[in-house]
Amino acid sequence: MGVADIRLDGTVAIVTGAARGLGQAMATGLVRAGADVVFADIDAAALVDATAAAANQPNGGRALGIRCDVTSRTACEQLVGEALGRFGALHVLVNNAAKGQVHLERSPQTKSLTFWESDPDIWQDVIVTNINGTFLMARAAVPAMLRGGFGRIVNITTSLPTMQRRNNSPYGVTKAAIEAETLIWSQELKDTGVTVNSLIPGGAADTDFVHASSRKELAAMGRALLPPSVMVPPVLWLASRASDNVTGARFVGKLWDDTLPPHEAAAKAREPSVLLPATDGR
Repeated sequence: MGVADIRLDGTVAIVTGAARGLGQAMATGLVRAGADVVFADIDAAALVDATAAAANQPNGGRALGIRCDVTSRTACEQLVGEALGRFGALHVLVNNAAKGQVHLERSPQTKSLTFWESDPDIWQDVIVTNINGTFLMARAAVPAMLRGGFGRIVNITTSLPTMQRRNNSPYGVTKAAIEAETLIWSQELKDTGVTVNSLIPGGAADTDFVHASSRKELAAMGRALLPPSVMVPPVLWLASRASDNVTGARFVGKLWDDTLPPHEAAAKAREPSVLLPATDGR
């Protein structure tokens, strides 16, 4: 049995930032596997195209597009409420919605991507969207998961080099924070049936999220951008019962080997946390 054989019929998922890029790829992959998926994004117009493209998959689930600003507590709670009202349950949350350096680069108030010359308003907006948005969505989703005794939270982060690369704050800062959220929440949800893991592409993915300067740097190094589809096999496995009891872990999409059984592919794609292991010290 390969990951393509994983079926998620009866599973209800929310994927944020699902109108394009990694989010659209993961949400569509979940639909294809039979899950009913809420495609959430702040861009309502793009959601129409994303959900239409996911519809009518052979043996697929349903796709519902809902506009949501993840920086709004009310919007996140309403999104979860609509998912529950439409599909009757919530099992999976993929926290993918994010902003990054491309937003700083586009601002006329940004002189350079160094932290002291970047637009401070956009800088703060990236922090609020990425860190607070992940928290607000998880906070809204977890009660329904706990009631059902089953849940999967998948936080999309990034590689350690990306977290530390020059001219890459606040994006790198936010992804390090989300790794911490993943580890802390996985401990708080231990033995509840709800797991929390992080997933990364394993390199820059070919989306409009990659800003121009990064594209130039990667091209100069001869490094190709990854297709968003590298995220689909691991997210299907993480959403399934096959990943029971796997929590606080970190997986790399490009390391997933479809020729292996899913549990072996998952072991191969798993990498150590970018943070130090938790201790009882302060």
